[in-house]
Amino acid sequence: RSSYSCCYFVLPCCFFDLHGKYIRKQSKKTQYREYLDFVVQVGSVCGFHVEEDCLRIPSTKKVCLIGKTRTYPPTESALIDKQITRYLNNRPTCAVVTCNRRTGFNHKDQSDGVCQGMGSELPENESTIWMPGFQPREKIEQIRNCSSLPRDFVDGVVLNVANLLLNAGPEKSRSNMPGGNTNTWNQGESLSLREVAEHLNKETLKRLKSEYGGLQTLLKNNHQVFKVLNGRVQIRDWRKEKPSQKTKPEVKRCLAAEAFKTRLCWFFIHHPDGCSLPSESCPYAHGTEELR
Repeated sequence: RSSYSCCYFVLPCCFFDLHGKYIRKQSKKTQYREYLDFVVQVGSVCGFHVEEDCLRIPSTKKVCLIGKTRTYPPTESALIDKQITRYLNNRPTCAVVTCNRRTGFNHKDQSDGVCQGMGSELPENESTIWMPGFQPREKIEQIRNCSSLPRDFVDGVVLNVANLLLNAGPEKSRSNMPGGNTNTWNQGESLSLREVAEHLNKETLKRLKSEYGGLQTLLKNNHQVFKVLNGRVQIRDWRKEKPSQKTKPEVKRCLAAEAFKTRLCWFFIHHPDGCSLPSESCPYAHGTEELR
């Protein structure tokens, strides 16, 4: 609808309608074929000769739909625009929004019926009708997987949760050995994410809730320190980590070797018993002198 000269190419994949998930109308066709027919219908209503092609790609959904030519002359653009408006109004849960480039957005109620102001008296492309509440993605997508949080904030939460897990278990004697002792190394207890959240202050929880996955994502990101499974978190004991049974390709083995000792060991610095692994076995640096 943006321009008579507009062309389009679409590769349908996920089953979505104009205003939510696509609801099947019949069971005689496969869900994929029925959805393709729906997308073809939308193109036809918008006045396109819709062509179908099959891409040579390694995917089960490889049918593409192309609109290169119109079914009507430019003089009938206003008529087709009204046809599109009626189609939108008849779709379930679909109302419309009139957007005039000069006056801004004017939201129309769903019960108003066909939108006003789309007659032939308006020049082509002066008005466009969109879905109500539709918000296109920002040009720069905001990262909300806890990776952009300040380092000092993340370190504070990690230390707070680790101390909580260590103090939740029975007190164990600390080892005097630099590399820790296999018999007395304290792994602490396993707590549910809810129990951990109850011990965090409101400001911390509020900040985490603005991220996707919140506290669980932050703890999973700190794989070196925590093991999160089935809604519970505990301190990771690297002595119990089983090496991968699969033989790694040469390239991956080289990359793993290059990443060895490039970060400080959290346990060596913060755990009361130090690291559970000796320095030569730990993939992390026991002190700045070991950093590579």
